[in-house]
Parts: sequence; C-alpha cells; structure tokens
Amino acid sequence: MSFYKDFNDKIAVERWTTTVREPYSSITVSQLNPIIGAEVSGLSLRDELTTNQIDEVRRALRENLVLIFRNQELSTEDHIRFAKVFGTPHKHVLANNTALDAGSNYPEVFAWKTARSSRYTSGDGWHADVTCDENPISASLLRVTKLPANGGGDTAFANMYLAYEFLSDPIKLLLEGLTAVHDGALAWGYVSESSTTSKSYPKNEHPVIPRHPETGKKFLFVNPGFTSHIVELTRPESDALLQFLYSHIAQTLAIQTRFHWTPNSLLIWDNWATQHHAIWDYYPEERWAERVSVYGSNRPQR
Repeated sequence: MSFYKDFNDKIAVERWTTTVREPYSSITVSQLNPIIGAEVSGLSLRDELTTNQIDEVRRALRENLVLIFRNQELSTEDHIRFAKVFGTPHKHVLANNTALDAGSNYPEVFAWKTARSSRYTSGDGWHADVTCDENPISASLLRVTKLPANGGGDTAFANMYLAYEFLSDPIKLLLEGLTAVHDGALAWGYVSESSTTSKSYPKNEHPVIPRHPETGKKFLFVNPGFTSHIVELTRPESDALLQFLYSHIAQTLAIQTRFHWTPNSLLIWDNWATQHHAIWDYYPEERWAERVSVYGSNRPQR
C-alpha cells in the first residue's frame, strides 16, 4: 500500500520540500524528515537568547512546524520565559482541576500525570490544542518530566498544510467558505461528569480552511477533539464529511512523523498548522508532562 494516494500528492510534497530555505547562522536545524519536524541544537534555553537566535528559531518553526530541543535542563521559569518568545501565555480552562490537571504553582503551566490508575490521558487522539477558544492557541511547548521506564510515549504529528493539499480539487472547493463549531464540552465534558462542580466551556466558530497569519498558506482546521459540526451542512452531511477528514489525517502516513522523547527535551509545535497524538502505549508505567501554550495578536482567517 502506498503512502501516497495519487500523483497529485507527490506534486504537493515536491512543492513543500523544494521550497528554498536560507541557511541558519546562530543555530543548527536538522530535519527529521522532509515533511514535518526538526531538531534544533546550538543554544541553551536557560540563557537569554539573542535577537538573531529568536528570529531563527521562529523561522525554523514556520519552516518545520515542530521543533525538538534536547539536553535542556530547564526550570519551570525557563520553560515559561522561552514560551513568551512566541506569544502571550495561555491559561487552560482545566488548570488546577484535579480530575485532569496535576496542579502547578504557575497559572501558565498545564500539567498532567498519566499513571496505572488513570482512566484517560491528555492528548490521546488526533487533535490541536484548545481550538474551542475564540483566539486559538498558536503554539504549544511541552516537556515530559517523567518518561516511561521501558519506552513508549512518543508524540505523533501531522502537517495540516499537506493534509489540505492532498485533498482533491472538488473536495477543496466544497470546503472553501465552510465554518465549523469547536466546542470545549466535546473534549472535556467527561471532566464535568466526573466532578461535583458543573463547568461551562468555550465554544467558537472557525473556518474549515483558514490561512495561516504568518505564512499565508491554507491548512485544514478541524479535529475530532473539539470540532462538533460544520455550520452550513445538515448534521448527517457534517458528520460524514468530518469523519472523512479525520480519517484522511489519521491514515495519511506521508504527512506524519513521530517524536521520540529523551530526558531533558522540550518540544514546540505550530498549533494551527499541525495536529498531534500523544500515544498511550506504555501502560501500566507513568508519563508526566508540563505544557505552556501561547496565543498571538493574529489568528487564522479565511
């Protein structure tokens, strides 16, 4: 079975991979594959970065969508300070909710601990983070503070620019101009059900095919974690189309990569132009993580 459905997929990949990229002067960027993901070395995130380093890290993120920094012994303060390079820190609606969040003394940090007793874990399914917000998170920065002793716990990513490009022209035409509702209750309603306190969650409408505010490129912006329905369609039509798009993302291996965690690593991703899946393949062992997410002044538009 081919990773590519037809010749047009290969043309889209060729356009993506042959884009001219200028060399870096202050960091080293090593691609994990031509589609998505890179490892960045040559700097310490504990230190204040120069303007040139910041500019080059931001460019590396635009070009590769996901970056991993290894061998970085960071404090929580270091984590938050580096996150602020990319935008304003976001406070998660479930922060300090003992049903999911492991708790933190920092409002910017969303933490969780997946253990043998856990009924669920954060991110176990294809999604983008908190797309139910009016101004969706633009980037997330994650540290895994305790790794499973015997391996597992990789994070998979998919390129949403190419998820859009791999669609046929008639499907692209159908999706243009459509909007979808992203509802926090869809993702976190089970937390309210298991809690004695009821809670309301954000719900907002976003284009199905927006343009990235930094690159101007179109990308696919629906995910099973938060998207409830497409506004302009009947519910049966919406359900059928969304299920097709979700399967398209999950089954198109050519647009995906997996990041293997090592101690003292930090991972950052473009939360608009990617989706990710935290793979829970390490039961009954534990995996602890802390995330700082940010949003910017711009957001995706048609």
